Amino acid sequence: MSRSAPLWRRGGGAAGWAWVLAGLLAASAPLATAERSPSPPPTIADIAAGIQRNIAAQSRAGGGYFRVRFRGQDLRLQLVRVHLEYLASLGHGVSFACVDMLGTDGPLYDVDFFLKGAPGAMKVTATSVHKINGQPLYTWAQRRNKTWHKVPVRDATNRLLGVVTNRDEFDFTYRVTLPPLPHPAQVWLPLAQSDAYQTVTLARLQAPPARRELTEAAHGDKVLWLATGPSATPQTIELVYHVTRREKAPYPATPPPDARYLQPDRLAPITPELRAQAQEITRGQSSDLMRARALYDYVSEKLRYAKYGDGWGRGDVVYACRAGHGNCSDFHALFIALARAAGIPARFAIGAAIPSERNEGGIDGYHCWAEFYAGGEWVPVDVSEANKYSSLATYYFGHHPAN
Repeated sequence: MSRSAPLWRRGGGAAGWAWVLAGLLAASAPLATAERSPSPPPTIADIAAGIQRNIAAQSRAGGGYFRVRFRGQDLRLQLVRVHLEYLASLGHGVSFACVDMLGTDGPLYDVDFFLKGAPGAMKVTATSVHKINGQPLYTWAQRRNKTWHKVPVRDATNRLLGVVTNRDEFDFTYRVTLPPLPHPAQVWLPLAQSDAYQTVTLARLQAPPARRELTEAAHGDKVLWLATGPSATPQTIELVYHVTRREKAPYPATPPPDARYLQPDRLAPITPELRAQAQEITRGQSSDLMRARALYDYVSEKLRYAKYGDGWGRGDVVYACRAGHGNCSDFHALFIALARAAGIPARFAIGAAIPSERNEGGIDGYHCWAEFYAGGEWVPVDVSEANKYSSLATYYFGHHPAN
C-alpha cells in the first residue's frame, strides 16, 4: 500500500479542490533570467532523478563526497534523502530540488538546488545550504509577480517561519493507492475529526462500498475500516476534507486528566534513571508550569532535528537519548516521558502541518505535538519547531498555530 503526499489548497469553498501533483507548486525561486524551454515540463520523478544524477556525478569527482563551499569551509557531504514534497518545475526550463546531506563534520545539512535543462539532461546552476540540523538560515518569500526570493531567518516574519495565527481554512486531500491483492484484505485509515479548535467536513469519499466507521476505545479516535480483495485492486482510496482551524492556546481540562497520562508507554519507559533526570532538570522550580518549561528547554537543547540513520521517527525515548537527534515524534516522546516522570500529566497528538508561506501543494509526512496539564489547563507545546526556530521558542510553549 502506498500513501501519496496529501494535497491541499488554502481558502475557498469545498468545491475548489486542488488536483495538482504533490509538491508541484512548492518552494521555488526567481525566474526573470530563465529562457523559455520548448520541451514539456519535467515531472517530479524527472527532477528527483536529475538531482540524484548530478549529486552522484559530483560525488564521484569529489572522492566519494559531494563538496560545497560554506562559510569558508569545504563541506564533504553524502546524500541522505531527496525531499519529494519540495521538488518543483518552475517553468522556462528551471527546476528546484531540496535534499538532506550528512556532513563528515557531523551535522545534517539541508541543501537547495536549482537545475536547468530537459529531463535526462538537467544541470545544477546554483547550490546553497538552507538548514543545519533542521534549523534554517533563510526562508523563501513570494513576490507579487510570483517569483521567490530568500529572506534571512532573522528578518523573517512569524508567518514565513511557519505560523498562521488566529484562523486558517483549507481543503485537504488524503489519498491511498492499494497494490494488486492476491487475497481478501482489510484496511484501516485514520479519520480527521472536529473538536473545539477545528471543524472538519468530509466533502468527498472514494472507497469500496464494504466499509464502516469505527471508534477506537481508549482515546475516541475515528477510523475508516474497509474490506477489499483481488477483484477491486489496484484501487485508489481518497478522502477530501474541508477544514477550518483556530490557533490553540492553554484551555480548560474538562474533565481533569486521568492516571493514564502519568503512565509509561512501550517506547517511552519511565525508568529510575529517567525519573532522576527529570527531578534534576526541574530542581528548584516551584510550579508545574515552571517545571514543564525547564523540561521543554532541556529537550530542545538535548536533541537536534535530524532525520538520518535507523531508529528515528518512532518516538523511542531510549533511542533519542542515545542518538541525540530525531524528528518531532522523538522530541515529543522524550518531553512526555520526562513530564510524566516529574509527575506532570502529558499526552501526544498527531496530524498534518499545513505550510504557512504557500497556498497549495503537497505534504510529505506528518507532524506531531504534545500537551501537558498544569493549573487546571492543557498547555500545548511544539518542542521540535522551537528547536528549529529559536526566536519562536516562547510562542511554541503554550501555542499551536492555526495551520
